[in-house]
Amino acid sequence: MTTPVAIVTGSAKGIGLAIAQDLTRRGYRVVVSDLEAEAAEQAAAGLDGAIAVPCDVRDEDQVRALVAAATDHYGRLDLMVPNAGIGVVAPILEMDLAAWRAVTSVNLDGVFTSLRWAAPAIIASGGGAIVTIASVTGTTGSPLISSYAAAKAAVLNLTKTAAVELRAHGVRVNAVAPGFIGTDLVTAAAPEFERNLGLDEGGFGPVVEAKQGRFGTTGDVARAVGFLADPEQSWVTGSVLTLDGGLTSSLL
Repeated sequence: MTTPVAIVTGSAKGIGLAIAQDLTRRGYRVVVSDLEAEAAEQAAAGLDGAIAVPCDVRDEDQVRALVAAATDHYGRLDLMVPNAGIGVVAPILEMDLAAWRAVTSVNLDGVFTSLRWAAPAIIASGGGAIVTIASVTGTTGSPLISSYAAAKAAVLNLTKTAAVELRAHGVRVNAVAPGFIGTDLVTAAAPEFERNLGLDEGGFGPVVEAKQGRFGTTGDVARAVGFLADPEQSWVTGSVLTLDGGLTSSLL
């Protein structure tokens, strides 16, 4: 039986690392890719059969080289998870174009280049899957994170469009759309949310928990990615799996 191979970008820590760990448990050989080369090496060292390949997803040549490294080392590619992402918390009237582009270049352009160059390698391997990491912020107005939300909305559309275009080539393309996950990125952003929303210090967490029951975990996202990547889900493509504890299902 052929061992499947996956690339996970932004996988030195947080959600990406959890995805890499879960895929390893499912029998994948994982390419751990991250902007931080040393952190990627450390993460890969903890995963059976994994390798680390540093990559800045804003640079198309680096993304192309990442895919080539995977196929050169393992001989195939079955799954791409373009997870790398960043965020900026600021009202639209306080955001400049440079900050906007910093977020969209990673969260949208990086997904496009990852999909664009992984897809041919997956096709050459006989088909497989791409699972994008979107967000519930891409489906509704999201004050204070306009650049992040706009990029994620575009990722959702890109996912659906790619699913239709790649279907005949045997590549399924789906998205995971999490709510607030308890990562370092969210923790670091909490004070800015509190300042801009007029909340007391420490008030952001209780608001999130009231809306979605609890903060999501990186494992929640990783298991959803594993489900969508599973070859047995052969008729699941162009879908968005929402993970938000009911956040987007209620006005109150």
